[in-house]
This record gives sequence, structure tokens and C-alpha cells, in this order.
Amino acid sequence: MSASQSELRLSADDLFLLARGDWQRSYEKMGAHPACDQDGTEGYRFAVWAPDVESVHVIGDFNGWDEWATPLEPAATGGVWEGFVPGVPEGCLYKYLIRTTDGRSLYKADPYAFQAELVPGTASRTADLSGYRWRDGRWMRHRASHEFLSSPLNIFEVHLGSWRRHGDEPQGEPRPDGTWPGPGDPFPAQRGTAYTYDELADELVSYVSEMGYTHVELMPVAEHPFDGSWGYQVTGYYAPTSRYGTPKQFMHLVDAFHQAGIGVILDWVPGGFCADEQGLAYFNGQMLYEHDVHPNWGTHKFDFSRGEVRSFLVSNALYWADVFHVDGLRMDGVSSMLYMNFGVDDPARKRLNERGTEEDLDASAFIRQVNTAMGRACPDVMMIAEESTAWPLVTYPPEDGGLGFHLKWDMGWMNDTLHYVQTDFPWRPGNHRLLTFSTMYQFNENFVLPLSHDEVVNGKCSLITRQPGDQWRQFAGMRALALYQMTHCGAKLNFMGNEIGQYIEWRYYEGIEYFLAERYDQHRQLRDFVRELNHLYLDQPALWRHSYDAAGFDWIDADNAGQSIVSFVRHADKPGEDLVVLLNFDVNAHEGFRLGVPRWCRWKELLNSDDVRFGGSGVVNEGLLDCEDEPWNGCEQSVVLRVPPLGGVVLRRGAEQPRPAARTRARGTGDAASATAGTEAGTSAGAAPAKPRPRPRPKGRGKGQRRGK
Repeated sequence: MSASQSELRLSADDLFLLARGDWQRSYEKMGAHPACDQDGTEGYRFAVWAPDVESVHVIGDFNGWDEWATPLEPAATGGVWEGFVPGVPEGCLYKYLIRTTDGRSLYKADPYAFQAELVPGTASRTADLSGYRWRDGRWMRHRASHEFLSSPLNIFEVHLGSWRRHGDEPQGEPRPDGTWPGPGDPFPAQRGTAYTYDELADELVSYVSEMGYTHVELMPVAEHPFDGSWGYQVTGYYAPTSRYGTPKQFMHLVDAFHQAGIGVILDWVPGGFCADEQGLAYFNGQMLYEHDVHPNWGTHKFDFSRGEVRSFLVSNALYWADVFHVDGLRMDGVSSMLYMNFGVDDPARKRLNERGTEEDLDASAFIRQVNTAMGRACPDVMMIAEESTAWPLVTYPPEDGGLGFHLKWDMGWMNDTLHYVQTDFPWRPGNHRLLTFSTMYQFNENFVLPLSHDEVVNGKCSLITRQPGDQWRQFAGMRALALYQMTHCGAKLNFMGNEIGQYIEWRYYEGIEYFLAERYDQHRQLRDFVRELNHLYLDQPALWRHSYDAAGFDWIDADNAGQSIVSFVRHADKPGEDLVVLLNFDVNAHEGFRLGVPRWCRWKELLNSDDVRFGGSGVVNEGLLDCEDEPWNGCEQSVVLRVPPLGGVVLRRGAEQPRPAARTRARGTGDAASATAGTEAGTSAGAAPAKPRPRPRPKGRGKGQRRGK
């Protein structure tokens, strides 16, 4: 739908807000928009920020790429160039030709372009984003009143280009000797062809729904020139990549997820952009959008001190929420933004701010700004930080000194856990602390427990190949790891392929090996276990109702290092919905194992990772487990159960049980007074203390809730 030129012309207020960094919807006028002039002539109106240059022309298919035919006019202030070009159709390729004051000619893609030429092309493409008929009204109404910090959050991380692919034939050109690039090459050939957004709307949505995930997290979909960057080196921040289709087809994909009851989170990369000459780098012949180059990655770091850059990025965050209805943004590389000396090893090159610290004050102010802006405009959209340091108050509101995120990836839990599970069994007792330490800080922030793409690339090996032992033990270890993650406090994230135990590392140029689950029982059984575990998570409020506060967790036994066993309680609002979890990370099973339980009743096994249905050995607990009037683990009562090898059990209250005549019993405290069958009770590792502050949860759009807790 074309707007009038007067509607799209930049006002003095627009230019003022752009320069100040407060134009939060700059994409509504900047870039290329369908327009018509006073006599009804259709075309496109262009606007681009390019200060301190000699001239700006639009070149493209519409004028035969004539470098002098279509000049733009400078706005009164601010270094913005704009103009209406009649006769430009939708889908037309174009660039800006920027002539610098020193006589250079720069050919730049539009920073605000809504669509890009299919790679390896580098031009922008005119697009009209209006007219898509959304069918996700029910989802959006639900989202507006949804308290996502007290609801299930189980995320399936996906790279759209390699979830599945059509065929496995190499794409591209062979070498002169007739061989094709392979996995060892720095630029390997793509295997097969990628699914389109429309195909993913059918197959990926169906798969995620069947598996029981609540959300998907899509690795960056913004346009990028190099497949090997996985989307993290962006040239078109406003353009869903053309690799898989058009912007409206991407809308259809998001819409399909929403209609299936699945939320969509996007990886968002405001920390830096790629150095490709058609992009933002040296946009006007010198550093403009950037102020530095990352010493390790070679990416250009945004200059957050410039208002025009902040307007560009804040608008971009809101754009994905406004136009594409996304449900969350995971901000990539937050640590690289927060620290001035991130990646700088030479002490002589380290810098300090005016306060004498290493904090990048402009970057932290920008992070607070974008989180605040999203909180006011779209309070039901999650903001998630990939932050790997001990930076304090990441998920606290800005007004309380925090950064304003809702959630933060728990990289400590990830590193400790993966270190532990790749430790061979005889040495696990000495590393028991790695399994339990995360509970000492698990409520300091609102955490996501990530087993992401970063853990299955670059020689780190797949998750299953990190497991010690033979094949049976590897698959048992994967089930135990999945159960530990799902029952630990916090939201969950798993990368595609983990759910089937893929042996090879993730390769961006070929599809996940889902044929393994079709041909081999072990892979199918692991997938079946993950699916059942996901649905158990959805059905049990104890696993998510209090994931971010101390009311949701108590140790039963944290200290049984000798047997590599931990046990704990996950609490719901109703005591009858509480769950008891026991995890055995050793290969030895135990018969007649005594475990303290928090209340007197008969207990029922809801899930056992050693069930033969999942490829286990069948050490399960059938029927109901009777309580015995035997104090254990600091509890007044206990049960005796079978403990599976390298696996875990989840128990829930099954039925009432008459209590025997009263006798003197030890008082249970709910803490982890450690005891195992045949041993004396020890001392507790203790649960993490509650955070001494209120934790309001965001509810609906326009209700004015604070961000964070």
C-alpha cells in the first residue's frame, strides 16, 4: 500500500529524534517505502543517513544502474538524504551510490532495506510489507496476558538453513580437479538445498509442536553475506534473509508457529556487524555506524554514543516485534558490548572509562534503553541476554541498577555440567561440586539453561560423543543429562540434533541427520524420551511455576558424591503437585535405596529414564511407593526405591497413606541433610538464598509492569 509523499517526508521532529537516539520507529520513514505523489504517480520514496558526503544517488534496475540519473536531496539537518523516485516497482534491485568529499564512490546496500538480493548478490530490493493477513490473534491475546516468568519455557534452537535440507548433493562449483569441497575446507559446499519459509511453516512447525517445545529460537535471520557466519555477521538488519523466501513468507512462518501455540525468539546481533563493503562498514567513507573493530572477530562494533546508531538499533528491535510479531529477542554477545577491553589481551592496549572501570558506559546505556523501549512498547516480548561473565543485575530493572533483561543464559551451569558429564565415571565423585554448584546462585538472576549450537561446533564434539563409555552408556548419559536440565530450576534451551543424539558436530551446510531416528532404535528411543520429557515438563507446574525463585527448590541430598547421586524437591503452588527428583550419574544401579521425601503419602514414579521404552535396562519402580516412618535426609519419612544406572526418576504424590502411631521422629527441615542407604546423615549443601527483593512479573501489553523481576 502506497503512502503519500507528505506522509513519508522527514519532519524536523523526526530528524531531531533521530540525532538524539530516540526515534524508536525510524524504519517507518527511513529506507525505501512505496509512495505516490500528488498526481497519483506510484514509486518509492528513499531516505538514508549519510552525513559529510558530496552526494547520494539511487541506482538500480529502474534506471539501468545509471550513476547520475537519480540524485537524492539533503535534508535541512542531520546528514539525511531523501527523495521520491517515480516508476520504481516492488521487487526492484537498488543501491545507494555515495560520493565522498575526497572523490571516492561507495556502493552501499540500504541499511533500512526490508529485503535483500539473494546471495551472492549484494543489492537491496524494494518491498512492501503491508497486506499480510495475520491469523495469530488468539496467540497474541494470550501473550498479552501471559506471565511467562511463571510459565513453561522450553526452547528449541534452530538454524533454518540446516534443520533439514532437500537432498545431499553438493551445491556450488567443483574444484579444477573435479573434486568437491568437503567438511574440512574453510568454505565447504552446501549439501542439498535449504527449505523455504513456507516449507518450514509446514514441517518445522509440525515437528516442534509434536516434540512439545514451547518456543523456537531462530539463529539470526537478518540478511548476511556469508553462510559460515551462521547469520551473526549482518548486512541487512531489517531484511529477513532471502535464502528462504520473502519477508511475507517469513511472516507466514511466524504466523504458523503462533497458530500452533509456539512462540518465536530471534537471535539479535547489536554487538557488531560484518566488514563487507556493501554493508554498514565505513558507510560514508569513514567510521560512521561503528567506532572500532573487534580484535578477535574482525566485526565492526557499533558506536552507541551516536544517536543515529541508537535510533537505528532500537527501531530494529521494535521492528521485529511490530512487523513480524516475534515473541522475544536473544541479544547476542552482550559481554562483548559491556566491556571496553573484551578480547584485548595486551595490557598496554587496555582502556578505562572516566570512572576508572572497564565498563563501556555507552553500550550499557544503550542496552538499558532498548530493554526499556521494548518494555514500554511490547511488555509481553521477552528480552534475553547471552552474557557469560559475572556482570551483576542483568535481569533486574534499570531503575534498580539492572540491565533490564527478562532472562540470562546460564553459561556457568552449561560449562560445569558439560565438564561433569564428559568426566569418566571413576572420577565423577571428585567433580561432584560441578553438578551442584549452580544451585548456589540459581536465583541470583532469571536463568536459561542452554545446550546451544556453540557447544556442538568447532571441535567441541557433539553432546553424545562427550559421554564416556560404550554406546549404551552414551545414550543413557544423554537421557540423564536431559532429565537433569529439565528438572533444574530455570528455562531450558536445546539445539537441534541434541534430541536424537547426533554423533557428528553440527554443520551449517548440511541437514541434521534425522534419518538416524528412522533407522536406529537408540536414536529413536532418545527422541521419544526427550518428547515425553518435554510433555512432562508442560504438565507439571512444579517444573516451571517457581523456576526463578527459592520457593521452587529444596535439596534432599546434595552431598552423595560417593555414589554420584543427587536428589531434590521441585515445588509447585499446591503441595500435592510437588515433585521429587533423583539423578544417578554412575553406572551402578541400587536396589533398596532409601530416600527422604517431603511428606507422608504414597509416591508414584512419573518418569524413569531407564525405562526399556527409551533404551534403558528396565530398573524402574512399578506401582506405588509406600512411605516408611524412618527419618532420612532430614525428612520425617522416607521411601525405598530402585535407582536406575546412569539415569533418573521423577516421583509425585500418588495416593494418601494412613500414618502409623506417632513416635519420636527427627524433624525434617527440607534442607539437604545428606544420607544414603547404609550411611549416616551428613550436612547439607543448602539451597540458594532467596533474592531480597520483590519479583513482579510482566503480564500484558500496556499494563506498565517493570522489566525483569
